[in-house]
Amino acid sequence: MEKKENSLAEQELNSLVESDLLYDFYGDLLTDHQKRIYEEVIFNDCSLSEVARDEGISRQGVSDLIRRVGEQLSEYERKLGLVGKFLRQRRDIREILNLAESFSRTKREADIDKIRALAEKLLSET
Repeated sequence: MEKKENSLAEQELNSLVESDLLYDFYGDLLTDHQKRIYEEVIFNDCSLSEVARDEGISRQGVSDLIRRVGEQLSEYERKLGLVGKFLRQRRDIREILNLAESFSRTKREADIDKIRALAEKLLSET
């Protein structure tokens, strides 16, 4: 049972990270109204009822807006792929760092070839 709980917690964390990244990359494409409500619920942990009261709309209206904004952010990512590119670049940079550390210990030529290939790949993506 503990493994299942960890899995659920991990899924929730991954979902939060994904929401944060999507908002970081595409949040400026939302209206001020959408941003304000989304930030209150998602980032400031306000309840739907609190936001509904403050905004003068129904709780269902807040819920619908949060769902639509999430879908809209996901659609931007599907079309533009900026978050995916960012995550791939971070992974490649981590690998470059690992290879550089390995090279400093072993001085293997194969590590230099991998570092060079990753660096060229990152440069071609920008």
